[in-house]
Amino acid sequence: LTLHNSDGNHISCLLLTFFYRYMPDLIKNGYVYVAQPPLFKVIKNKKTTYVRDEESLKNKLNEIGDSNVVVQRFKGLGEMDANELEETVMDVNTRNLKQITVEDAVEADNIFSILMGDEVEPRREFIMKHSKSANIDI
Repeated sequence: LTLHNSDGNHISCLLLTFFYRYMPDLIKNGYVYVAQPPLFKVIKNKKTTYVRDEESLKNKLNEIGDSNVVVQRFKGLGEMDANELEETVMDVNTRNLKQITVEDAVEADNIFSILMGDEVEPRREFIMKHSKSANIDI
């Protein structure tokens, strides 16, 4: 499942699995979307810019320079205040949505089955394969 930000993907996976298993027509008919919130908020000279990923952050910092810049990383939607949520996720003019396809839901269902199923070996293999790319805050 290729969603922009790893934070919250576990919740997306659960919800997509639910829709896929119990309400598949919602997905088949194109009614399910996932909000794609930014990962970073960049402030320079009182001007705020939101960027979606680390590559975009790197490009933005190259563009504006890195002196007197404040960069805030969002760990999830729960860290955003009401104004930030409105600007980035709720405003129809600025939000970024991904329409979920049956293929996305099948992948979410497969991942859910691996991670939450009774078989230990597939879960261990998944964790070993993806552990180096995990974004863990310690």
